[in-house]
Amino acid sequence: SSMDGYAVRTADVQGASEEFPAVLTVVGDVAAGSGELPAVGPGQAARIMTGAPLPPGAEAVVPVEWTDGGTGGGAASGMTPASAAPEGAGGEVRVHRAAEARAHVRARGSDVQAGDLALAAGTVLGPPQIALLAAIGRGTVRVRPRPRVVVLSTGSELVQPGEPLAAGTIYDSNSFALAAAARDAGAIAYRVGAVADDADTLRATIEDQLIRADLLVTTGGVSVGAYDVVKEALTAAGGGSGTGDGEEPQAGGVDFRKLAMQPGKPQGFGTVGPDHTPLLALPGNPVSSYVSFELFVRPAIRALMGLPASQVSRPSVRAVLKADEPLGSPAARRQFLRGKYDPEAGTVSPVGGSGSHLIAALAHADCLIVVPEDVTSVEPGAELEVVPLG
Repeated sequence: SSMDGYAVRTADVQGASEEFPAVLTVVGDVAAGSGELPAVGPGQAARIMTGAPLPPGAEAVVPVEWTDGGTGGGAASGMTPASAAPEGAGGEVRVHRAAEARAHVRARGSDVQAGDLALAAGTVLGPPQIALLAAIGRGTVRVRPRPRVVVLSTGSELVQPGEPLAAGTIYDSNSFALAAAARDAGAIAYRVGAVADDADTLRATIEDQLIRADLLVTTGGVSVGAYDVVKEALTAAGGGSGTGDGEEPQAGGVDFRKLAMQPGKPQGFGTVGPDHTPLLALPGNPVSSYVSFELFVRPAIRALMGLPASQVSRPSVRAVLKADEPLGSPAARRQFLRGKYDPEAGTVSPVGGSGSHLIAALAHADCLIVVPEDVTSVEPGAELEVVPLG
């Protein structure tokens, strides 16, 4: 039953009205969870509660508001509690309206039937999905947990927000941005404050973080400078391939490359530690690190979650460039510009310049504009690939 009311036979209430109600004998109560059910015969009804099984013989449920509630008066607004008046399950009830067959009755299997696919592999389990699993009686299911992502920003020049800046220092924004981006992608993110430019310190920090990491993300220190410690630490004996004590092989190794893209040219990828934990080393410029996260880290997180291939990377769209002048792009590099996308007009406009340090432009953008590597100039009105970031 989907209502509190009376289980009846449709023939017994046919033509019922307030002026000429159908008078039925009440033969018992049917509560949710009831086992033994009273049979409903001709001229009879049973009080029934929401969620209770329809008793044999009954064909429909009339809400209590369509009856006098067994009081002998007018339309009722509720039932007498069973604990207060057990005799309320007997006597007579006057029904003021007719009911069609199966009225206010929920059929068995109308939600999910035996043999139906309840949840497909790759479904993210939120509150409704967990409710469905419980509703069909599944106490456990095999899942992929949310990946644990540790974000480390490197650089002796970095200061945590809220602390005073000294000469030559800047606030650490990368670790906050990438930790937030990892959570947005579906991961559990752990942010490690800026690590100084010392290879031994960085190696020790990475070793400490391995216990809680399914994926490590570093930012900064991957180029060709004398203080690019991520590259130094992870290509040295402690981070590369080879042997340690002559018996056990070192685990994993990190490969550093220069990619044909802007921003984000220097990149590193590999595994570290005894469990071969994957590590992605991103450049330190804020826009470079964020673009690199979108292109490489976010898909890795989504893949670790077990999502289908169609949900691993952000979907792209085509849009017409809306600009006052042509856009320049370096030869032989795929460029990712910040932009504002208008889905209704099908246009995209660049936001800010192409500098990889321009966080304000990134903050006001909602998409990446992709300029192919074989294109050096894009005229207004040209159609380009756009990756919405929302």
